[in-house]
Amino acid sequence: MDHNNILAVVLAGGKSKRFGRDKSQVKLGNKILIDYILDEIIDFYKDILVVTNEPIKFSNSNKISLTSDFQKGLGPLGGVLSAMKWIKDNKKNYKWISTFPIDTPFFKKKHLNKFYKEVDLNKSNLFFMKSKNTRHNIFGLWSLELYEKLEFALNKGDRKVELWANKMGVKTIDFDHENNKDPFFNINTEEDLKTAKILLENDKL
Repeated sequence: MDHNNILAVVLAGGKSKRFGRDKSQVKLGNKILIDYILDEIIDFYKDILVVTNEPIKFSNSNKISLTSDFQKGLGPLGGVLSAMKWIKDNKKNYKWISTFPIDTPFFKKKHLNKFYKEVDLNKSNLFFMKSKNTRHNIFGLWSLELYEKLEFALNKGDRKVELWANKMGVKTIDFDHENNKDPFFNINTEEDLKTAKILLENDKL
């Protein structure tokens, strides 16, 4: 797979309602959450786009650009379309976008390598990662050919990634948990953050 055809997109436009504050800026160990995913993907791509509606901090890199949601309140699908609009507005040549959340500190570049190695671009315009019967809809690879269908769906009021992806014929790539470690463990609450701190400390032992 030609990584030059892919724009990496970090979806940081959520309201973090369950957490109570901006998760992307929460400190875990020696860095903030958003930097965990940025550090793992920075070497894969020419450009990384962070979709955010608030001023945020992150590891500085000339590869990283910022954009806001073209319309707030549309959820992850709105963030995906915002990234596609950014590509068109800036006359970029990307054919695909690869999306990532900001709250999964244990996802590693080896998982991304496996994903790309197993994706067959001839089988679908949309791919998600999956583990233990759970589909991780924010870890996705989306063809720009979905642009008009996505725009139409959002204008019609569709908001659920799960339902829309099913209509599009999404394909999944399965992952195992190595040594019972979940690379897709995500931080939604303060309790999750406490668990992540313990997991992080155990990794250092």
